[in-house]
Amino acid sequence: MNLTHITGTGQETLLMGIVAVVFLLAGLVKGVVGLGLPTLSMGLLAGVMPPAQAAVILILPSLLTNAWQMWDGAALAGLLRRLWPLQLGVILGTLWAPVSLVTLDAHLTSVGLGAALIVYALLGLFATPLTVPRRGEGVYSFATGLATGAITAATGVFVFPAVPYLQALSLKKNELVQALGLSFTVSTIALFLRLVFDGSFGVGQMPGGWSLLLPLPAALLGMAAGQALRGHVGEKGFKRLFFSGLLLIGLYMLARGLMH
Repeated sequence: MNLTHITGTGQETLLMGIVAVVFLLAGLVKGVVGLGLPTLSMGLLAGVMPPAQAAVILILPSLLTNAWQMWDGAALAGLLRRLWPLQLGVILGTLWAPVSLVTLDAHLTSVGLGAALIVYALLGLFATPLTVPRRGEGVYSFATGLATGAITAATGVFVFPAVPYLQALSLKKNELVQALGLSFTVSTIALFLRLVFDGSFGVGQMPGGWSLLLPLPAALLGMAAGQALRGHVGEKGFKRLFFSGLLLIGLYMLARGLMH
């Protein structure tokens, strides 16, 4: 979509409407399956604004929706004790990765990540689920965190390999969603710090003062609706929905990368 032929107030009003719809949809998906807000919103907004503006707009709704998801449940203390090596790895991997959004071709990376998510989702839907042995889990968690952090720094996408790893821990439905919220909250903060350190994050990139606040209520409303829908889905149904969501996100990332 090209907005250059619309000028003045009309352009800003249309852009506000597009941003609100995008974050409402992304929040709905996140509320149901626990992920997808950064991937969907960045991909959809890239058609109407520069990626740098989309990244700046994304930080606040991503952080707050992930924090909400992280706190929404009784398992947080246990998840912190179990998953702190993963979170430490995410922070170190994001901050010290040799490449970042500034230096890497995001479209090629999108193709690779999309293909990996498609394979993983198909395995989850049609094959025996992967498992992680409890012995040595701390080492696996830290290594997974490092890899996730490096990919986050390069692409702005938090999902791989953290999401497959967390799903392989055989967590219950609500525990998995809360663990995803924890991991994504840490990833959002780490990505923000990396963008600041790289000099690619600045208030001057905002298209207007409205854009900092508008996506937040839209994302929160969509997420609340998605959580209500999730409450009516059983464990088996949720797993099918979860892997189907991963499959759709993977297909989207693959198509987006190939089209560019």
